[in-house]
Amino acid sequence: MAEITAELVKKLRDATNVSMMDCKRALAEAGGDMAAATRLLRERGMAVAAKKASRAANQGLIAAAKADQGRTAALVEVNCETDFVARNAGFAAFVAQVAAAACTTDGNLAERLREQTVAKIAELGENIVIRRHVRYTLSGPGGLATYIHLGGKVGVMVELGCERPATAEQEAFQALIKDLTLQIAAANPRHRCAEDVPAEEIAAERAIYAKQAEGKPPAVVAKMVEGKLKKYFQEVCLIEQPYVREPKQTVGGLLAAKAKELGDTLTVRRFARYQLGE
Repeated sequence: MAEITAELVKKLRDATNVSMMDCKRALAEAGGDMAAATRLLRERGMAVAAKKASRAANQGLIAAAKADQGRTAALVEVNCETDFVARNAGFAAFVAQVAAAACTTDGNLAERLREQTVAKIAELGENIVIRRHVRYTLSGPGGLATYIHLGGKVGVMVELGCERPATAEQEAFQALIKDLTLQIAAANPRHRCAEDVPAEEIAAERAIYAKQAEGKPPAVVAKMVEGKLKKYFQEVCLIEQPYVREPKQTVGGLLAAKAKELGDTLTVRRFARYQLGE
């Protein structure tokens, strides 16, 4: 049997753009014959998939899944080349499979599902990329909620915490966490609250506002900067945002009201928002 050298494996990889491990396996099966190994990869759809991997994948779907009786949830974005394939039932089923797998890993999901992805590329004839994913596991009493908007163009996941496990079972709690996902989808906050905004981001905003007020008395400049910074927090911080269902109330005010109603302390622990192609 011919020796499968690293140089031979690299030569096949350069020719097909398939992974080193798959190239080595194909060469071993083909007895070191490059042409036969290439044919094996093509038969398996891998060489075809690799060729398509250089093509832009800007369409796709965002999906969510839950596991462990709702104690774990995941959000994923999977890209393809065209909206036509994004609306394909086979692609949607694959994305659902990816979301389910994301519930059990924080590692390299694309690598874990590489063979399934290659097979789907060969089936659908387009480049497919598992672009990103995030997984949450409840970190205490509370609940996890997900929401997919615009047919998979926007996805949200949020963890709402409380102090008593029984609170999370209440209808009012469940309605609140659902409303939070809608808020995040619609208003696109970048931070949980003002305290979470990085100091460098605040400093950059202050500098912009001070420049805009240049030439005015220092006291006026300071007042203008603080006013604009407050408005900035209302745009980018979930807790400071006007509640979309009742803009006269902030999300923080909504949480306080619901906490009083439920007789517990409510805290948005974290959230994620994916927008297709952002």
